[in-house]
Amino acid sequence: MPEAKLGVIGGSGLYEIEGLSNVKEVKVKTPFGDPSDAIVLGNLGKTRLAFLPRHGRGHRIMPTELPVQANIWALKSLGVEWIIAVNAVGSLQEEIRPLDLVIPDQIIDRTKSRVSTFFGEGIVGHVTFADPFCPVLSQLLYQVANQNVRGKVRKIHSKGIYLAMEGPLFSTKAESALYRSWGASVVGMTALPEAKLAREAEICYASIACVTDYDCWHDVHESVTIEMVIQNLLKTIEAAKDVIRKASAQLPKQRDCGCATALKDAIITSRELIPPKRKEELSLLIGKYLK
Repeated sequence: MPEAKLGVIGGSGLYEIEGLSNVKEVKVKTPFGDPSDAIVLGNLGKTRLAFLPRHGRGHRIMPTELPVQANIWALKSLGVEWIIAVNAVGSLQEEIRPLDLVIPDQIIDRTKSRVSTFFGEGIVGHVTFADPFCPVLSQLLYQVANQNVRGKVRKIHSKGIYLAMEGPLFSTKAESALYRSWGASVVGMTALPEAKLAREAEICYASIACVTDYDCWHDVHESVTIEMVIQNLLKTIEAAKDVIRKASAQLPKQRDCGCATALKDAIITSRELIPPKRKEELSLLIGKYLK
C-alpha cells in the first residue's frame, strides 16, 4: 500500500523536516540491503512525505559508501513518485556565490566506484538520461524558491551543470580548473548515482543545490574547509526547507514527463532469458513491463 507521494533526501545539515504530522518511522528491507537510515513518514500539509537522511543520522556514511540502490528502492516501495534532493556543493563559476541556491539541469559524472544501475546479472536496460533532472519538478522548485525565499539567500539560479565527483576529499586546484574549463557550474559528491537510479525507478528527481564555497579555484577566497561548508550550509538549509514545504503543496496530480515511463522501452534482454531470481528482485521496477 503506497504511503508517500513525495520523497525528500536530506544531505549534510538536513537531518529532519520540522512541521510533519501523523509521523512514524519505518525500516524498509530491500534486495540491496538496508537504506541509510529509517525513513520518517509524515504529513506536510496535505502531502504525505517520506524523509531519508542521506548520510544517516549523525552523518555516519561517506558519499562513496552510500547505499543508494537501497535508498531509492525503499522510497519507490513506499509509493514515492517525486524526490527532492538537497545537496551541498561548491561553486565553479564567479557568478554563483556562496549562499546561493542552484536548481541544476545537467550533470557530469566523475564518480569512480559506485554502482549506478539496478540492472545486470542477466538483465540489461538502457534508460534515456539526456535530461538527468526532472524538468517539471525542477521548474516547480525554481518558481517556488523565487516566490518564497528570495531575500533569504543571495541568489537563486534556475539551471546549472552539477559535476559529481567521488570524494571524500575535496578537489585539487588542477581538477577545479579542469571542471571550470568544461563549463560546470557546481561540484558535489552526492547527486550521482541518485539521479540515475531514480530515473531507472521512474521517479521524478530534482535537486536543491546549496552553495557553500568557491571550491579551491578562486584566487581571493580561501580554500574550502569542512567548517566553511557546514557554516554556510546551515545558512541556506532553512531556505531549502521552505522550498520543500511550498513545493509539496503544488506537486502535479498526474505525471506526464518522461520520468514516469522511463523503463517502457528500456529493457533489451529477451524476456524468456531473464533469470527468475532477477525478475523477482526487480519486480517492483519492471513487473508491469514483463506481464
